[in-house]
Amino acid sequence: MTVSLEVAEGVGTLRLDRPPMNALDIATQDRLKELAEEATDRDDVRAVVIYGGERVFAAGADIKEMQNMDHAAMVRRSRALQDSFTAVARIPKPVVAAITGYALGGGCELALCADYRIAADNAKLGQPEILLGLIPGAGGTQRLPRLIGPSKAKDLIFTGRQVRADEALAIGLVDRVVPAAEVYEQAHAWAAKLAQGPAIALRAAKESVDTGLETDIDTGLAVERNWFAGLFATEDRERGMRSFVEEGPGKAKFV
Repeated sequence: MTVSLEVAEGVGTLRLDRPPMNALDIATQDRLKELAEEATDRDDVRAVVIYGGERVFAAGADIKEMQNMDHAAMVRRSRALQDSFTAVARIPKPVVAAITGYALGGGCELALCADYRIAADNAKLGQPEILLGLIPGAGGTQRLPRLIGPSKAKDLIFTGRQVRADEALAIGLVDRVVPAAEVYEQAHAWAAKLAQGPAIALRAAKESVDTGLETDIDTGLAVERNWFAGLFATEDRERGMRSFVEEGPGKAKFV
């Protein structure tokens, strides 16, 4: 399989494994969607790491495969392409991308589906589709400007240039830069810490932020209000408040 889901300590690792560059062909896209939905449904998965291995995250789509597709074929395929990435973006649990080597094109778009991005100090990211006479087709024109702002996103999309880890950090494309040998370890630690948190509240926080980014503020506030009130029906809320009163902040053990 070109993508696997390995679970340990509440953390599910979505591991890309299609040497040499983890090119995201159709089979890999479909498998990614399948496993993202599995990670969504599994109670033993409380946080997720997306990882391409020590050498490369994902260098983009399989150009040789796409070269043979005409307009009609891509009309049929483009929705499934986007759906595979959207399945990752909609995992209702904390998701972190552990980025090594190249994250280009579809690889960069996959990283954009995470809630947090930790990059190796030698990583390179970008949306080079314009150099093929194309635009990003797996969410790049939508998720990238939402993350880093429209002008910076247009610079990357219009030019197709690659950015090194330090620039990616400066423009907000990644959230942390670490030595290459530590990328997965630190990503797993980030996920493992959140895996011990209140699962329903984390889901509520993620949905509230993501929905708010896609709608007007009144609708976003309504989503927040409904989740906030609803959390008062959870055992985690009872545990958290009782622990705060009896032991002080930050000591609650959630279920």
